[in-house]
Amino acid sequence: MTSDVADTAPARRVPRPRADALRNRERIVTTAREMFVEFGPQVPYDEVARRAGVGNATLYRNFPERNDLVREVVLSIMARVTELAERATEEDDTFAALRRFTHAAADERIGALCPMLDGAFDKDHPDLTAERERLEEAVQSLVDRAQRAGRLRSDVGVGDLMVAVSQLTRPLPGTACGANFDQFVHRHLQLFLDGLEAPARSELPGTAATLEDLRRDSCSPRTP
Repeated sequence: MTSDVADTAPARRVPRPRADALRNRERIVTTAREMFVEFGPQVPYDEVARRAGVGNATLYRNFPERNDLVREVVLSIMARVTELAERATEEDDTFAALRRFTHAAADERIGALCPMLDGAFDKDHPDLTAERERLEEAVQSLVDRAQRAGRLRSDVGVGDLMVAVSQLTRPLPGTACGANFDQFVHRHLQLFLDGLEAPARSELPGTAATLEDLRRDSCSPRTP
């Protein structure tokens, strides 16, 4: 009898987070993303809380460990870049779509991901794996479309694109990350993109960089 009652008992409802709690969490992640990009992932927790306009207790309640917050920031950056790639496919001109994505991805500072992924960071966390797969699929689609249309040279791969964006969005040592740096990023990205457009004007040394090549790089978030 007890078993029958248990089987028919309604499932316990899990309370949904309050709207203000969700806003606080989003504010923390947005602030941390900006600070990590500018100063690196070791910025003081107290400063993140202060800039986000929340108490320390709220920050620790959402992200008890620093790696929890770093992972959420990495997921946020990857998700935003994925959305940019998916939106870029709306362009009829396949190379214009690739160009639009590349410049937009640069504004997300994906080069800042590398120092976040230190030896203690779990790069194979299930959430990261799922978001990485979405990102890879979206960017690969952009590259495939442009190559099928004959607009993108055939001797480059997704890895070439992502490495360039990552490197060009990482400021040189001793330089600031302000507006002046931004103008150089987009200027140099455009030079790079001009070299990607077909027909190719030269033969590249080596082979096209693949996503698998990037996975072998311990500094890579397995794509960006």
